Amino acid sequence: MKFLVALALIFALQPASSLAQSAAPKPVAHSNPLSAFNKYAYGVQKTILLRSAEKMPEADYNFKPTDAVRTYGQVLAHIADAQYMFCSIVRGEKDTAPKVEGAKTSKSDIVAALKDAFAYCDPAYDNMNDSSATEIVQLNGDTPKLSVLSVNNMHNMEHYGNLVTYMRLKNIVPPTSEPGFMADSKKK
Repeated sequence: MKFLVALALIFALQPASSLAQSAAPKPVAHSNPLSAFNKYAYGVQKTILLRSAEKMPEADYNFKPTDAVRTYGQVLAHIADAQYMFCSIVRGEKDTAPKVEGAKTSKSDIVAALKDAFAYCDPAYDNMNDSSATEIVQLNGDTPKLSVLSVNNMHNMEHYGNLVTYMRLKNIVPPTSEPGFMADSKKK
């Protein structure tokens, strides 16, 4: 819970360039504040998840704390697959997810697939404005496009929470807990 409060503060108080890749917009009031903030949140998550993928050693991509859960690599692969599912809805396309979770096991393959999945989603966020955000699509019923992307953001952070636990069990500091994370974000 403390992490979610901290993340909300980060989103509210930090300029976009401080946490996300340079392509993410600044979360400031302008003509499209809802879609701009959603894109900003996505950019932050993208950075955090890709850093998480890189931080775990190859040998630990098959690690799982208990038999009842996915391995570290499977969690990342699941995130990749979900990106296609959510963003294809917004893009008005057929879900073409490469089924990464069932097909990829090596770190290099999963990281590449995750990057590809984010690249697929980028236009869904980039092309969204507050007007198109209200267009209705189907996600368990009638859903505004912006809400589909918001669900994608929530899904990403849900699974980042899983990854944090896995990293902590392997004595790896998660990206959002790295020393200087907040200080570094203010410099950018």
